[in-house]
Amino acid sequence: MASTKTQTNPETSTDQPVPWNVVLLDDDEHSYEYVIRMMQELFGHSIERAFQIAKTVDTEGRVICLTTHKEHAELKRDQILAYGRDPIMEESKGSMSAIIEPAEFGGEDDDTTE
Repeated sequence: MASTKTQTNPETSTDQPVPWNVVLLDDDEHSYEYVIRMMQELFGHSIERAFQIAKTVDTEGRVICLTTHKEHAELKRDQILAYGRDPIMEESKGSMSAIIEPAEFGGEDDDTTE
Protein backbone atom coordinates (compact mmCIF):
# COMPACT_ATOMS: atom_id res chain seq x y z
CA MET A 1 0.00 0.00 0.00
CA ALA A 2 1.36 3.42 -0.95
CA SER A 3 1.66 5.98 1.80
CA THR A 4 0.57 9.54 1.26
CA LYS A 5 2.84 12.27 2.47
CA THR A 6 1.63 15.78 3.10
CA GLN A 7 4.10 18.29 1.79
CA THR A 8 4.69 21.49 3.64
CA ASN A 9 6.64 24.39 2.34
CA PRO A 10 8.66 25.92 5.17
CA GLU A 11 9.49 28.93 2.99
CA THR A 12 5.86 30.05 2.83
CA SER A 13 5.53 33.30 4.72
CA THR A 14 2.55 35.34 5.66
CA ASP A 15 2.73 39.05 4.97
CA GLN A 16 2.71 41.13 8.10
CA PRO A 17 0.71 44.36 7.97
CA VAL A 18 2.85 47.40 7.24
CA PRO A 19 3.08 49.54 10.38
CA TRP A 20 1.84 53.14 10.22
CA ASN A 21 2.68 56.12 12.43
CA VAL A 22 0.01 58.43 13.80
CA VAL A 23 1.71 61.85 13.73
CA LEU A 24 0.44 64.83 15.72
CA LEU A 25 1.31 68.21 14.17
CA ASP A 26 2.02 71.35 16.21
CA ASP A 27 0.13 74.61 16.18
CA ASP A 28 -0.18 77.61 18.49
CA GLU A 29 -3.84 77.09 19.35
CA HIS A 30 -3.61 74.23 21.82
CA SER A 31 -2.14 73.99 25.32
CA TYR A 32 0.03 71.29 26.87
CA GLU A 33 -2.98 70.41 29.06
CA TYR A 34 -5.09 69.81 25.94
CA VAL A 35 -2.46 67.53 24.36
CA ILE A 36 -1.90 65.63 27.61
CA ARG A 37 -5.64 65.07 28.15
CA MET A 38 -6.13 64.01 24.50
CA MET A 39 -3.22 61.54 24.62
CA GLN A 40 -4.54 59.99 27.82
CA GLU A 41 -8.14 59.74 26.59
CA LEU A 42 -7.53 58.62 23.00
CA PHE A 43 -4.35 56.56 23.36
CA GLY A 44 -4.33 55.52 27.02
CA HIS A 45 -0.85 57.00 27.49
CA SER A 46 0.43 57.63 31.00
CA ILE A 47 0.67 61.24 32.12
CA GLU A 48 4.47 61.04 31.73
CA ARG A 49 4.23 59.75 28.14
CA ALA A 50 1.48 62.27 27.33
CA PHE A 51 3.62 65.14 28.68
CA GLN A 52 6.60 63.94 26.61
CA ILE A 53 4.40 63.92 23.49
CA ALA A 54 3.19 67.48 24.27
CA LYS A 55 6.77 68.66 24.81
CA THR A 56 8.05 67.00 21.62
CA VAL A 57 5.26 68.33 19.39
CA ASP A 58 5.88 71.81 20.81
CA THR A 59 9.66 71.77 20.29
CA GLU A 60 9.93 69.69 17.09
CA GLY A 61 6.66 70.52 15.33
CA ARG A 62 5.51 66.90 15.13
CA VAL A 63 5.50 63.74 17.19
CA ILE A 64 4.58 60.11 16.65
CA CYS A 65 1.76 59.18 19.04
CA LEU A 66 1.40 55.54 18.02
CA THR A 67 2.67 52.98 15.52
CA THR A 68 0.07 50.41 14.52
CA HIS A 69 -1.68 48.84 11.52
CA LYS A 70 -3.23 51.18 8.94
CA GLU A 71 -6.90 50.88 9.91
CA HIS A 72 -6.15 51.58 13.57
CA ALA A 73 -3.87 54.48 12.61
CA GLU A 74 -6.68 55.97 10.49
CA LEU A 75 -9.09 55.65 13.41
CA LYS A 76 -6.71 57.34 15.84
CA ARG A 77 -5.95 60.15 13.35
CA ASP A 78 -9.68 60.71 12.87
CA GLN A 79 -10.20 60.81 16.64
CA ILE A 80 -7.53 63.51 16.95
CA LEU A 81 -9.14 65.50 14.12
CA ALA A 82 -12.54 65.24 15.86
CA TYR A 83 -11.32 65.97 19.41
CA GLY A 84 -12.46 69.60 19.32
CA ARG A 85 -11.13 72.95 20.35
CA ASP A 86 -9.01 73.71 23.40
CA PRO A 87 -11.30 75.44 25.94
CA ILE A 88 -8.27 76.91 27.72
CA MET A 89 -7.12 78.91 24.66
CA GLU A 90 -9.50 81.51 23.28
CA GLU A 91 -7.83 81.47 19.86
CA SER A 92 -8.42 77.71 19.49
CA LYS A 93 -10.97 77.20 16.72
CA GLY A 94 -10.91 73.42 16.44
CA SER A 95 -8.93 70.21 16.80
CA MET A 96 -5.23 69.72 16.27
CA SER A 97 -3.96 68.32 12.98
CA ALA A 98 -2.69 64.79 12.55
CA ILE A 99 -1.55 62.61 9.68
CA ILE A 100 -0.61 58.98 9.20
CA GLU A 101 2.52 57.83 7.40
CA PRO A 102 4.19 54.48 6.74
CA ALA A 103 6.50 53.61 9.62
CA GLU A 104 9.31 52.42 7.38
CA PHE A 105 11.73 54.77 9.14
CA GLY A 106 10.80 53.48 12.59
CA GLY A 107 8.53 54.98 15.19
CA GLU A 108 8.92 56.25 18.71
CA ASP A 109 6.22 53.86 19.91
CA ASP A 110 6.64 50.33 18.59
CA ASP A 111 3.31 49.17 19.98
CA THR A 112 1.81 47.35 16.99
CA THR A 113 -0.52 45.22 19.05
CA GLU A 114 -3.21 47.79 19.77
